[in-house]
Amino acid sequence: MASNSNPSTRVVVLTPDAEFAGVVRSTFGAAKAIDLVLLAGSIADQGAKLNVDGAAVVVVDCDDAQPGALDALGRLSVRLGAAVPVIAITQSFDAAVARTLMQMRVSDFLLKPIQPIDLVRACARAAKSAGAPTTEAQIYTFLSAVGGAGATTLAVQTAMLLLGSGGPRNKPSTCLVDLDFQHGAIADYLDLEPRLNLAEIEPSPDRLDRQLLEVMLSHHASGLAVVAAPNRPAEMRSFDPDVVTRLLDLVSSHFEYVVFDMPRTWFAWTDSVLLGSNKLYIVSETTVPGLRHAKQLVAAIKERLDGGPQPQVIVNRFAQKMFASGLGMSDIQQTMGDAFVSAIPNDYALVREAIDRGVPLDEVKAGNKITAQLKKLVIEQNRAAEGKPVPLLKKLKLSLAG
Repeated sequence: MASNSNPSTRVVVLTPDAEFAGVVRSTFGAAKAIDLVLLAGSIADQGAKLNVDGAAVVVVDCDDAQPGALDALGRLSVRLGAAVPVIAITQSFDAAVARTLMQMRVSDFLLKPIQPIDLVRACARAAKSAGAPTTEAQIYTFLSAVGGAGATTLAVQTAMLLLGSGGPRNKPSTCLVDLDFQHGAIADYLDLEPRLNLAEIEPSPDRLDRQLLEVMLSHHASGLAVVAAPNRPAEMRSFDPDVVTRLLDLVSSHFEYVVFDMPRTWFAWTDSVLLGSNKLYIVSETTVPGLRHAKQLVAAIKERLDGGPQPQVIVNRFAQKMFASGLGMSDIQQTMGDAFVSAIPNDYALVREAIDRGVPLDEVKAGNKITAQLKKLVIEQNRAAEGKPVPLLKKLKLSLAG
């Protein structure tokens, strides 16, 4: 390790290549403005314990032919998030390597042999971009514990609430995404034409950019953006995870709020979506099987996604009646414990009319109890959580979640 006594910018370099280490040392070693930390070793062996405290840029010499090297680089990129830019150095370059590095969102990558001036410029660009302010979408995910629990309705109303949280003159950009590609109902609930064509982008996920996303967005009269695909009830398909994760990464990069309505079926990309969520809501109904399934799902998610967002249970269509048989609030709290977060009042007639008209609940009945409870849950309780980054946010990558 080489270090200057009066540093201003720390550059951490990890490489198993003695020749490249010599290039780095000669490039940065004598620069008084650079605090060079030069470490010997491979990313596969050293990535998990690599100390990057105070680093402005991390340069990783990654031999893509070494087993586990790219996976280790991906985990490091996720660990650092947007805080410290990563520059990858590769031995070879092809479409597969480029695609993987793009998915990891490394700041830059260089191909050996490297000219010192190119390394300096790459580090300067990365350090400059790291100083720019960044914003990340707040992601709210709804997952049903049982069929017919009303998760789609709650997802739609939550998106409407988030859209209106800035007032009529300053509506935050909000996108509602229907991830049930087989039986999705969001477009029907809002009386919109679903425009997402996954089959068109599946052959080449890399071509999905902001311009193409705009073509595939549906827009509600309220200003809400919706991503939904046409229903294919007789066609059970599992889309390439790269297509789905690229779509979700792009959406989360261009909206302030994103609401996901999840299918009950667990796909290869489900882990990534749940890990990237700021709030994860499990929606149940007020029945013994519903609460049992919700409790099982909470336990399974905690075990499967250790370190991810804590799943919270919403009991939908709850009706508290005195001197009546059935489950009461105390039963729900005792069953769900700390995972229970809210009970949404039952008003089937109101919800049915709003769905039939394709409008928010408040447009049918202003100040209704369902909207009031959701507002307390989503807007008031979660306001304090905004601005706190999620490590996997905007890095919804299957390769990192597996």
